[in-house]
Formats: sequence, C-alpha cells, structure tokens
Amino acid sequence: MEKFMLSLVSVVLLACLTGVAQCEEEIEVVLDGLKNPCGVAVQPGTGHVFVSDSAAGKIVRVVDGKTEDVIIGSAQDVYGKGPKYDIGPLGITFLDKQRLAMGDGGYKDGEEYVRVFKVPEPGQSALSYDEGTKIGPIEESENIKAEGNLYGIVATNAAIFVTCNGDDTKGWVARATVNGTKFGPLERFIATKEAVNVDAPVAITISPRGEVVVGQMGEISVGNDSLLCFYNANDGKLLMNKETGLHDITDLAYSPEGHLYATDFAWSALDEGGLFRLDREIVEGEQQVSPVKITGLDKPTAMAFGKDGELYITVIGEVDGEEQVGQGQLIKLAPGL
Repeated sequence: MEKFMLSLVSVVLLACLTGVAQCEEEIEVVLDGLKNPCGVAVQPGTGHVFVSDSAAGKIVRVVDGKTEDVIIGSAQDVYGKGPKYDIGPLGITFLDKQRLAMGDGGYKDGEEYVRVFKVPEPGQSALSYDEGTKIGPIEESENIKAEGNLYGIVATNAAIFVTCNGDDTKGWVARATVNGTKFGPLERFIATKEAVNVDAPVAITISPRGEVVVGQMGEISVGNDSLLCFYNANDGKLLMNKETGLHDITDLAYSPEGHLYATDFAWSALDEGGLFRLDREIVEGEQQVSPVKITGLDKPTAMAFGKDGELYITVIGEVDGEEQVGQGQLIKLAPGL
C-alpha cells in the first residue's frame, strides 16, 4: 500500500509531543469504580459514552458523570494464565444511532455470541442480556476449536467484524454480514495466524480507506511482538503486515485528523504500557511503524474518539494482590490528537 494509512502526514515527532507530561496534564478521570472495563463506544448523534463494565457483567452509559445501567446480566468467565482477570461483555460498537453490538466474554467457547441491542433512552430501565439479537455462536467443527472471547468488534454498513480467541492455530477474525436490520451468520473469515505467523488477533478497526486493520497481540509472555495488519474487507486478503515494537496491542483507533493510535497492555512489562501514536517511517526505502508514546496507562483495554475529538480510554487499573478485578476507570484525553 503506497499510501500507508498509519498517518496522513509525514512523520513528525514534535519532540515527542513536547514530552509525555504535556498529554498527561490533560487526562481527566470520567468514571471510577469500574470492574475490568473492556470496551468503550460513543453513540452517534448524542455523543453519549457507553462502557463495557466487563467484570460487573453489564454495559453502562455515562450520565452526568455517573454510570447508568443499559444492559445487565452477563455471565462471568476468567481470562489469562497469570495474572487472571474476570470478564463478561467485551468489545462494543454502534451500528447506527440506536443499535449497539457487543462481543461475549463471559461464557464457554462455542457458546458466545455477538449481541445487538436497541439501546433504551437515558433514564429508562436497563435491558436484560438476553433481550438482544444473537449472532453466532461459532462452534467446534471438523476438528477446529470453537471460538470465544469476542474481544474486538467493529462494523461497516456491510458487515460486523470481531476478533476471536479459540483456535490458536488459525487466530480467527469472524464476520457477519449486515443487510439493514438483518444479519448473516457469524463465520470464520480471516485466519490471521496463518497469514502472519503470530498469535492472537485482539484489536480491530476500519481504516479511512475501508480496510480491516488488526492488532495482532502476540504471546503475552513475549515482549515487543505485536503486529499491525491490514486486510481487504471483502475477501480477507492480507494487504500489509508491519512490526510495531509494542508488547500487547489491545485496541486501535483513527483520530479525526487521520492518525492511528494503539493501546498497549504490556502484560510482561506493565510499566511500559500506554497510549501510542503509530507513525509512518521510511528506513532504507521500506515503510515501517514508529510508535510514539503519548502517555503511560495502567492496563489499557479499549478506546474511542468522541464527537469533538476527545479520546476515551478504559483501563483495568491497579489490582490488589491475587485479586482478579482491578480499580477500573474511564479516562478522557483532550481533543487534538
């Protein structure tokens, strides 16, 4: 791809944005008391912020700086081999102003769905988890493991794409077609590990040109192995694959200015996690990814840009001892990224 969509401008480090401290001074804590939040989405039109409060088994909305339950009642599961984290609903995204899609994480592999809800208005009663339209599941078949932990989710007018955790030999991104209010089945679409030989698709977004962009997390016990991969949204063909130097990419998002950002959980080196801008760099005639650290964060999981260009990020936060639930937050960075 000659026009590398990591940035719409040439790489300018801006003295690393005049240092990380400048950005940190603009961080605002929007919500405290969340339990392993793993998804965030901004409602079109209203600008209301929705959060997947994963270990609490629900989706909440920010109303006057406080949480309001929107969807409740997810089962619970545990993710990770050490440390471990309690999880329920994971990634969320809006299909339009009224319909919110989410990926399951609280059930067994092969029993997890993409669920679509028509969200209630502020102040109305919360929906139960079973009131949504279920798409899926992806069950075991022909010696291929069932899929679960539907972490990253993104949608176009034509399809919903979701990253899966199950068949580690393939590393699937699944897809369900969208035709107005009707959905096709949730099916295995891109075998990412076969394409790039690295484990675990987790982060996912759509580029300004319409490609499916995947953050391949890699092994959580191995540092600096995350990849950035671009795929054709129609046929799943790999278009480009680049090393990032990051540890464990958990989300990707394009800013209104067209810059691509990544959150790095950094399982094996938590003090190195944070928010990064992924810039284009030409080295000996080859395009490479140059990550620029914007700010350090404590176990970041998801992000979304708001209607005015502000950036919302969910973090698991500090975890006490052997606990499996952190002191989660929703934070906000000022517009201008």
